[in-house]
This record gives sequence, structure tokens and C-alpha cells, in this order.
Amino acid sequence: MIQGKNITIVHKKDLKEIVKDVRFCLNSGDKGVIIGEEGNGKSTLLKWLYDPRLVEAYAQAQGERIFAGERLGYLPQELPEEDRAKTVYEYFDGCPGFWEQTPKELAALAGQLGLERDFFYGQQQMGSLSGGEKVKAQMAALLLERPTALLLDEPSNDIDIETLQWLEKLILDWEGPVLFISHDETLIEAAANMVIHMERIRRKTLCRCSVVHLSYREYVQRREENMDSQKRQAQNERREEKKRREKFQKLQQQVESDLRNVSRQDPHGGYLLKKKMKAVKSLEHRYERERGEMTEMPETEEAIFFKLGDGVKMPAGKTVLEFSLDRLQAPGEEGRILARNIFLRIRGGQKVCLVGKNGAGKTTLLRKIAGELLARTDIRAAYMPQNYEELLDRDETPVDYLDRTGEKEERTRIRTWLGSLKFTADEMDHPIRELSGGQKAKVLLLEMSMSGADVLILDEPTRNFSPLSGPVIRNMLKGYGGAILSVSHDRKYMEEVCDTVLALTPEGLEEIALQ
Repeated sequence: MIQGKNITIVHKKDLKEIVKDVRFCLNSGDKGVIIGEEGNGKSTLLKWLYDPRLVEAYAQAQGERIFAGERLGYLPQELPEEDRAKTVYEYFDGCPGFWEQTPKELAALAGQLGLERDFFYGQQQMGSLSGGEKVKAQMAALLLERPTALLLDEPSNDIDIETLQWLEKLILDWEGPVLFISHDETLIEAAANMVIHMERIRRKTLCRCSVVHLSYREYVQRREENMDSQKRQAQNERREEKKRREKFQKLQQQVESDLRNVSRQDPHGGYLLKKKMKAVKSLEHRYERERGEMTEMPETEEAIFFKLGDGVKMPAGKTVLEFSLDRLQAPGEEGRILARNIFLRIRGGQKVCLVGKNGAGKTTLLRKIAGELLARTDIRAAYMPQNYEELLDRDETPVDYLDRTGEKEERTRIRTWLGSLKFTADEMDHPIRELSGGQKAKVLLLEMSMSGADVLILDEPTRNFSPLSGPVIRNMLKGYGGAILSVSHDRKYMEEVCDTVLALTPEGLEEIALQ
């Protein structure tokens, strides 16, 4: 059992509440997912549940954590800094459970994760592994400790499709409770039977946390139905209240007019009118009281609204790219060949996705292609790397980073666009280093749109967006009029956006059909 009682967590810096008086309980067989927009504190809540010391530097918390004898296994969102310089072998050497496994058991675990049989004894630095390999290594270390309950922060980030399917099965088959954070809608729909939804409403000034024992699809459907029903009822009550107010105003105006015109020679008529005015005032108080009891319009943290590359259109017959490479080598590893005989052609508004096993060289290949496309003058290309800070200046604000002219009108437009991406006025003026991963991705998407780019090169474009914003991002990219070359493991993105999916193998690129 994983239980949280009366949990309140507050940021020390600005005293902003992350959660307030939240309660939940996961029993054996419960698979809970924490969802919410970027920056809402999902990771902070999970860290505090595992070990309050992980958040005490920036947040203060109160409440109870109850685990009833469970052995917790925790996967952090990022590889801890102190582990980055370790070799793979040194990393696992520090795991007590590693030495309790036979070579056969270790080989079996490596196989389940799509790793080489001797992966655990490797001399490569942990920090130099691909994003997916880091996640797999951390998952392996976690499972070696034989936990009974799992707390997983973005376990689906960067891992290949085969490992995603393994992860789904792991969560579904796990006998104890599982609480995880993910942006992968396919994983959430398949695995979660409980939802903890963290929101910030009223222009991000108020936190709200909903806990429901439903599948994700059922939760989204019921939430929309409840919101629609509440909105209709509130609108009906407001229409009726408007009619009533208009009738009341006419009555009040009539009585006031009669009082002004009553003759001094008719004291009895004046008395009756004063009595009538008293009744009107009483009616006014009653209406004010009823107005305060009206159904409120539903408050929700809305998904972003944004149109990418408005007006961009590329002729279908235009050749955007013809790229050939005899061999693809791993960066920093002289002589290690990742793939041979690579050929890629992209035309017109084609949307191509590269997939492949972790460590296959997808990001390396994308960087090479990006370098060629960005140097071209017959197209306008824009690149979003997997690590956003390769392009972003951590010390600039989003407005300063996007501003090219310094003119007041441009800065006003930028603020309007950032507002449509759900940035608050304060967030627009925060240094980029303080933004969440999803907010940094939004800044780069907005820069791409402002540049008028007709070719986008995107490395994991949906990885940092919430499940509720995911559909908006996919629809935006689907409607984009230019060409897109991307790397992704997001199955919904591939199904809804991409018209061509190519797997990077040691023998080159092979087109595959989505199931």
C-alpha cells in the first residue's frame, strides 16, 4: 500500500502551493498515473513520497507517507549528477542487488530491456549513454533491488518501442502498487487504473488536485462530460438571471418614477409607493443572495492554443532532401560503426519519423542531417534538439530570447503568443533555466513559427508535453504545411502525424508499417 494523507507542499521561493491537503491510497494492483501540465509539481510530489529530503532544498511539506512494509523502488526523471561520471560497471557495482544475481539472471534482465548481454560490465560513462540507455540502466538497477512498490518518474522518456511495450507489461503485471508520471498517452491508456490530476487554475494562482479510480480514457471522458454539464447549467442560470434582472430593473425604475411624481396632496399614495419600494429592495437582496448560489462556470487548466507556421506551404513535388551516408559512426568512439548505406529522400510536405533501438544512432544521424539542411539557402530549416539548452540561453528570459528587433510592438506580440502557450506574465520574465522542459520546448516551437521555417527537424518533439496538451501538439504538427523530419518513440505521434516511418538499423533505413 502507498498512502498519502493531508499532503501540502509549498515552494519556498514564492510560497506557491504545489498541492494542498491531498489524500490518496494505492493498494496492490493499483496503477496510478500523475498527470498535469509542465511545471505543476508532479516530480516534486513523487520525490517527496519517496524521500522528503529530495525536495527540502526548495519546498516545505507536511502530511503523512504510509507504505505498510513496502520496499520502494524509485526511478528519478534525470540520472543523478553524481552517477554521470561513473562507468556502467561502477554504477552497478554500487547496487547491492547486483551481486545477488547470477550471470544468467543478469543476461536475462539485459535481454528484457533490449541491452547487450554484457552491458552491466561496460566501461562507457553513464553520462555518455543515449537517453534511452540511461533510463534502461536506471530501471535495471531499480529492479535488481527487488522492490514491492514502484515510483517511476517518466520511465517512458526516450526508450524505444520494444522497451515501451516491455514497460507496459511490467506495470500491468506488477503485483504491488505502482505510481508513475508519463507523457506517453499510449502507456497511460494501457496501464493506469487510477488518475491523480494536478492542475493550476485562475491564471496559475490556485492549485487543484483530483484523485479518481478510473482508467485515463474514462477519466478524460467523465471530466469533459461533467465540465460540459456544469457549463450548460451555469449558462442557463445566467440567462434566466439576466431576464430576471431586466424585469427587476424595469420594476424598480417604475416605482422610483412614481415616487418622484407622487403628489403631496396624496399622502396615502406616497405611503403605498414607499411600501412598494421596500418590497423592491427586499426582492433585490433576495436576488443577490440567489446570484451568489448560482452554479459556477467550470474552472480548468486549458491545453495550449497555438498554430505552427501559419501560411507555410511547400509544393508536394519539391525535393527537400536527398541524403546519403556510407557509414554512421558513434560520436567519440573511433571506429564504432552504427549503420551503413544510409539513404533518405524527403519531398514536399512529407512528415518522416525515424525510429530504432536505443543507441542505434538516431540522434547522431538527425544532427548530421540538420547540419546539411540548416546550411541550405533554398529552404528555411529549424532544428529542435533533444537537449533544448543546446540552443537556448539559460540566463535569458523567453521574451528576450525570442526578441529580434527590440521594438515594443514585437515584444508585445511575443507576450501574446507566449500567453497562448499558457505562460503567465511572471514566467515570461523568468530566466529560461527556471522553466520546465515543456516550457522550454514551447519557446523553441514559437521560435520556429516566428522564423517562417518550412522544414522542421525535431528530436523527440512531444516528450515533455502533458497527455492533455499532447493532442494539441500533434494536431499542430499534423496541420503544418512544411516538411518534418523527426525522431520519436511516441506511438500516437507516429500514428496521427507521420506519413512515413523509417527504422534505423545497422544495414540502413527500412520503412516500417505502424500496427
